[in-house]
Amino acid sequence: MARRPRIEIAGYYHIINRGVDKMNIFREPDDYEYFEALMCFYMKSYGITLHNYCLMSNHYHLLLEITSENLSKFMRQLNMNYAIYYNKKYKRTGHLWQGRFKSWYVTDEAYLYTLMLYIEQNPLKAHMVKRLEAYPYSSCHYFLKDEIPECLQNAWIVQNHKEDKEAIKEMLNSRVDGAVLQELKTASSLVEAPNNDKKPDITKLEKMFKYSEEIDTRNKKIVQAYEKGYSQHMIAKVLGLNQATVQRIIKRNR
Repeated sequence: MARRPRIEIAGYYHIINRGVDKMNIFREPDDYEYFEALMCFYMKSYGITLHNYCLMSNHYHLLLEITSENLSKFMRQLNMNYAIYYNKKYKRTGHLWQGRFKSWYVTDEAYLYTLMLYIEQNPLKAHMVKRLEAYPYSSCHYFLKDEIPECLQNAWIVQNHKEDKEAIKEMLNSRVDGAVLQELKTASSLVEAPNNDKKPDITKLEKMFKYSEEIDTRNKKIVQAYEKGYSQHMIAKVLGLNQATVQRIIKRNR
């Protein structure tokens, strides 16, 4: 039976692919670097924007944005050409990938924000590094450098934070919203990260901001709420603000 064609609409996509039988698809630094070079080359060819990525030893995560129906064509070129390189280098035959790549459409801003944190924090949660920027095969590593590679220059983080490295570092080290991550996990069968929100009461949060009409008072209460364990997403939802705005307020007022 022929495979069903993927439905591809413009927007953000979370992509995952794994090695067959969970085998390592990256063994040496050259492998990671070759994959990165292929990825950037084909993204430019297909007009795809790369927002975040993380290459782990036996799988990878990409956060992409497409404007036309060419995601499958791009992924076919990337995976096929890397498999050719890998099999030739390590003198092996057969499939390299577990199957077709998995993709999920990013439905809203909360999902997007949580996904960026989830992808970048993979090496940290796997105890491979103690600092996100120390892992060399992720977009975070480049976001915190002076020169951003061409294929990351249009990334959401670069466009929203420009050259503010401290803001980028603080954002990417933020707590992952447990509630949103659970939705993400359900959609894409990811391994759930620890829930750092401790199931905060949204009713108490709403009362906290009930008499906060002045901007300075509101901003101080935003910091207090965050330090009590409320996520940036929940605070933004209660106040009707953009999550990135809440993140900037916390940075300026702590």
